Amino acid sequence: MGVILVDPQPRTLEMICDAPTRARLEALGELVVHEDGRMPDALVERHLPEAVAVLGQTDLGAERLARAPELRAIVNIEGNLLGNVDYAACFARGIHVLVASPAFAPVVAELALGMAIDLARGIAAADRAMRAGVERYGLEANHDAFSLAGANVGLVGFGDLGRALLRLLAPLGCRVRAFDPWLPDVVIRAAGAEPVGDLGALLDAARVVFVLAAATADNERMLGRAELERLPAGAVVVLAGRAHVVDLDALVALARAGRLRAAIDVWPQEPVPRDHPARGVDGLLLSAHRAGAMPEALRTIGALAVADLELVLRGLPPVACRRAERETVGRLRSRPVERT
Repeated sequence: MGVILVDPQPRTLEMICDAPTRARLEALGELVVHEDGRMPDALVERHLPEAVAVLGQTDLGAERLARAPELRAIVNIEGNLLGNVDYAACFARGIHVLVASPAFAPVVAELALGMAIDLARGIAAADRAMRAGVERYGLEANHDAFSLAGANVGLVGFGDLGRALLRLLAPLGCRVRAFDPWLPDVVIRAAGAEPVGDLGALLDAARVVFVLAAATADNERMLGRAELERLPAGAVVVLAGRAHVVDLDALVALARAGRLRAAIDVWPQEPVPRDHPARGVDGLLLSAHRAGAMPEALRTIGALAVADLELVLRGLPPVACRRAERETVGRLRSRPVERT
């Protein structure tokens, strides 16, 4: 058996593996584990010649990969494929580069749906009003509320997260349309959504929009002020993918003006500055990038990673995690998570 380097910052092995999963991982090779920050270079270099897999965010440039002749798989345990791996070298050698992002989709989708229902029905706003002694009752309290059931919903991005959210929306009978330029219409239809090739057309008709897209070289501020203003007055925007995709200043300004309602879980800068204008806007529902940080999701990371390592080390292709693709990995614009 070879060596498996476990470099899971900002996680720990205990966070991502329950006891049975860890036992399966230990059966695959000798674990070299470092959990106090990034694995030191000296420790990485010492074990590279025998390493068959890396579990974590270790920097793996071309020169370092050349010193790892037995390496078969790299599993990133965050939600993003980062720029710290020489993907071309991995593709050339047949090294699988995987990301555990499917683990986060169900819990992020759950919170995104909760945020949309809150904004549509005014749940948090009604709570604040009652605590302040200025509540209204009955129909008067719902003068600007609407039911999500049967509403026109738009999904910007239709990867694992979009599909997980679609399953949660199904009982509500929403008309769900999806915009994703990386997917053909036949794939979107097969999953149960209606494909829309033009982002503006999706926005024109949507009562609720979920922004779920990953950050790429092509979609920075794809939803700018002009695009957001195409939404009907009082529409709900839930930002649960990457902040890169939206002009956040414009979104905050439109919420402040009462033109839109919005929920934001992801931010261009984290921690969010204490004086950020969003903190003072009543039309915003704020969340500190917590949608995916659930114990269930973290344990799923380990389950997916170990399942794929078992396959790869048997000479089979991985199927549980998402694989880096040579056509798209260079266009991703993810950044490492620095929170603990």
